[in-house]
Amino acid sequence: MTSTTTSTTLHHTASDLFTQALRHEHRANPYPYYEQLLRQPVIRMDDGTWLASGHREISLLLRDPRISADRLPPQQQRPIRKSLLVEDPPRHDQLRRLVTQQFVPRIMGMRDHIDTLVTDLLDAHTSERAGQLDVVGDLAYPLPVTVICELLGVPREDESLFGSLARRLTRGLDPIDTQTEDEIRELHQARGELVEYLEGLIARHDATAGDDLLSGLMHGQGPEGPMDPVDLRVTLGLLLIAGHETTVNLIANGTLTLLRHPDALARLRTDPGLATPLVEEVLRYDPPVQMSGRSTLADIDIAGTTIPKGSRVRLLLAAGNRDPRRFADPDRFVPDRPDNAHLGFGGGIHYCIGATLARAEAQIALTALARRLESPRLVTDPPPYRENAILRGPERLPVSFTRLVPGAGEA
Repeated sequence: MTSTTTSTTLHHTASDLFTQALRHEHRANPYPYYEQLLRQPVIRMDDGTWLASGHREISLLLRDPRISADRLPPQQQRPIRKSLLVEDPPRHDQLRRLVTQQFVPRIMGMRDHIDTLVTDLLDAHTSERAGQLDVVGDLAYPLPVTVICELLGVPREDESLFGSLARRLTRGLDPIDTQTEDEIRELHQARGELVEYLEGLIARHDATAGDDLLSGLMHGQGPEGPMDPVDLRVTLGLLLIAGHETTVNLIANGTLTLLRHPDALARLRTDPGLATPLVEEVLRYDPPVQMSGRSTLADIDIAGTTIPKGSRVRLLLAAGNRDPRRFADPDRFVPDRPDNAHLGFGGGIHYCIGATLARAEAQIALTALARRLESPRLVTDPPPYRENAILRGPERLPVSFTRLVPGAGEA
């Protein structure tokens, strides 16, 4: 009787804590709730979903072949074509090879171009409002949107389309019980608009192939051959949305963290080499992706309990990143933290395919902000946050400063 009572109390506590962590009023700081959830690294919640919060446990589950990347258990899945993000082997492996052979060569050697884009964005948006910058609207959003659209072959005039579409679509990643009926209707409408746009984009590239990623996927002659038309549309949608939404949050969260840690900001200003470990620490300390969904294909024994076959599992990546069993002083931001095996890009076969590009964009953007903004200060702390719980980041991040230091080569 005692054991059952204790277990039930823990289950209710975990469900309540998770619910509180998802509430928008706690978006600025869900970490106290994660800290309490870490006391039991794997637990079944009231709705039957399992929650993994421990770093070790999440790492094991990300690499376990008995876990499906689809958030829905097999008995609830619909027979639709899925993106590689939620596909399992062997289809996942085939799709990933097709994307990798076209994507990786195109992002190599892009750092100089990204640096130029950052310089231009800072120059353009600070000359209009001397002394204030919205890091999200003026830099963190337009930078990765421009980069991914250039890579894919999306016309420059269409870039603005993805602002509203991406926001509406990424809201659908959050648990369904946190969405309103209007948001759910908006999500279905946005999906239809995206499909319509992508079909038109593909048709244009079919008629006139270029040297962009979309053309490569359509007409590639590599080991895997060209991509199937339906897979192409699904993959293109994934790359367009995922290719910039997470990076927006990474740059914004990184800027917010630096402004709250002036010593780290000062170090980065004088030592650009610090950018590499510093971005890794941002990915651990305040990651753009807070959690990921999975389902089990078999019973899995882990952390002293058994997750039954056919269960839905939430991997609370942001909690695992602050697990004291893995990281010393986990709630402290250490810009050059050693042995930083964070979960910011996931892990296993679904490790983020765009991680190299996101790292480059964040390293260059944060270094430029540290060097060029003189005496930067947060206008509002905490800033207003987006509605999204899974892709977590500020809606706006206004920063005031005394002067914009000239960029490289300027007088």
